[in-house]
Amino acid sequence: MSTERFPDRQAPDSLKPLIVQSDHTLLLDVHAPLAGEARAAILPFAELEKSPEHIHTYSITPLSLWNAASAGLSPGDIITAINAYSRYAIPSGILEGFADTMSRYGKIRMVSPAGAGMPDTLFLRCEDEAIAREIGAAKALEKYLRPLNGEGELFALNLIDRGTVKRELIRLGWPVKDEAPFVKGDDLAVELRQTSRAGRAFAPRDYQWDAAHAVCGDGAPGTGYGVVVLPCGSGKTVVGMIVMSLLRTNTLVLTTNVAAVHQWIEELLDKTGLAPEDIAEYTGDSKSVAPVTIATYQIITWRPKKGSDFPHFRLFRERSWGLIIYDEVHLLPAPVFRVTAELQAVRRLGLTATLIREDGAEDAVFSLVGPKRCDVPWKDLESQGWIAEAICTEIRLDLPEELRIPYAVASSREKYRIASENPRKEDAAQQLVENHPEDQILVIGQYLSQLESLARLLKAPLITGRMANPERERIYAAFKRGEIRVIVVSRVANFAIDLPDASCAVQVSGSFGSRQEEAQRLGRILRPKGGKNVWFYTLVSRYTVEEDFAANRQKFLAEQGYKYSIQHWTA
Repeated sequence: MSTERFPDRQAPDSLKPLIVQSDHTLLLDVHAPLAGEARAAILPFAELEKSPEHIHTYSITPLSLWNAASAGLSPGDIITAINAYSRYAIPSGILEGFADTMSRYGKIRMVSPAGAGMPDTLFLRCEDEAIAREIGAAKALEKYLRPLNGEGELFALNLIDRGTVKRELIRLGWPVKDEAPFVKGDDLAVELRQTSRAGRAFAPRDYQWDAAHAVCGDGAPGTGYGVVVLPCGSGKTVVGMIVMSLLRTNTLVLTTNVAAVHQWIEELLDKTGLAPEDIAEYTGDSKSVAPVTIATYQIITWRPKKGSDFPHFRLFRERSWGLIIYDEVHLLPAPVFRVTAELQAVRRLGLTATLIREDGAEDAVFSLVGPKRCDVPWKDLESQGWIAEAICTEIRLDLPEELRIPYAVASSREKYRIASENPRKEDAAQQLVENHPEDQILVIGQYLSQLESLARLLKAPLITGRMANPERERIYAAFKRGEIRVIVVSRVANFAIDLPDASCAVQVSGSFGSRQEEAQRLGRILRPKGGKNVWFYTLVSRYTVEEDFAANRQKFLAEQGYKYSIQHWTA
């Protein structure tokens, strides 16, 4: 970023779009002149928190500044961008604080020792003695770092501890600039098709190419790893395939469930020149290994009993992998972080629709998978027609009279279940299905007894985690062909399920206010529909704890820029 990008503006300061606040938040007036330019300028160093109709809120955090530093931005770039679009005087001390935080990135560098005599060792170089003294005194690091030759600014560490050390250092406020080389992995030519096997023209979109190039870089130290944040329905799998075509190496893909494994296999066969024998499935159903292997997080983290080893971690050593793709990286299970820490010599790509982790472990994703390299807002792709425009509605229903007393005396958890399973939701769901006779509809919920009852009422198939994968995929296929118009699904449909024709979702119950879940469920219906709107309904019991949890989920939608209305259901 250079100052030439921001020439003198004709708009007076009073009409500029950005308001900088002393708490490190930026308010963007989306109706002001230059709002679009300002958003593009601040996105590399500020995280979008809220984007309702008029004022969008961005937050500048140490992590967002380290993401910016890793992408090559300087404090001067950030100051130039803020000054170019700020409506009011910038609070004193803010800009200096940005520089201090960003300067921490790169103060510690991880490098390989010169020569070939220490293949299992890395060096940690500190810019000055004070930093070296600080990390040398850290109890969390003492078993990993070895001071070299009395030099306080240089430490040695075992190659296998590369990720663990990086994560401990970021917890201390010192993000490491990792310049150690990657293993190349065994060669594998991956060519993208211009016409898919299904006979459709295939050309990745510009933002998909940009995302892939942002991760791969020019092959220099410090490139070849990172996270891409794209909305559900925008083609994150295609980004993965582009990266595979650029790196041309054996690839391990980890994803959320068996259905997602099969979707990856279908997409790779449809859109690349890979042959069936080049691709293997490693799941509970089949444990094969090939140059491209797709596995589930569930099988990787399985172990016979608590406290025992994870036997399927051996998959990471089965071949000479040159790339690991973490699909839905915000769901990366904690045990996989351990392996991810050991696999720092392999190029890696994280794909996600949201970097929100309910366990707050975003710093682990930064350290172990990589910094955010690309983030395209939902509403940008919607305005360009790449994802559908969603109309979100919360429908509130009263509890039946006979449940009001049981609800009043129930425990907190039982209150939520009574509210979630409000029997009046069945009538409302049936009416909504009848109101959308031309739509492909998903009815999504949490509790099996409720879903079983709805499936009978709607005469629709029910998909749960108990269903065998072949039967599950048979139903998905019939839904895609239009032979089935309505399916009832449990939480198994939250993640990585490609149902491009779904245009209406009715959420009858959900997790306790999970923003993550809301994003994923909305994503089930966001594939572009030729300019048609899609519909997202949430049924909520009135005057119950469900309203409070629903408010948290709906707030997430509003923060992403989705308008939603509240309606009251009358039986």
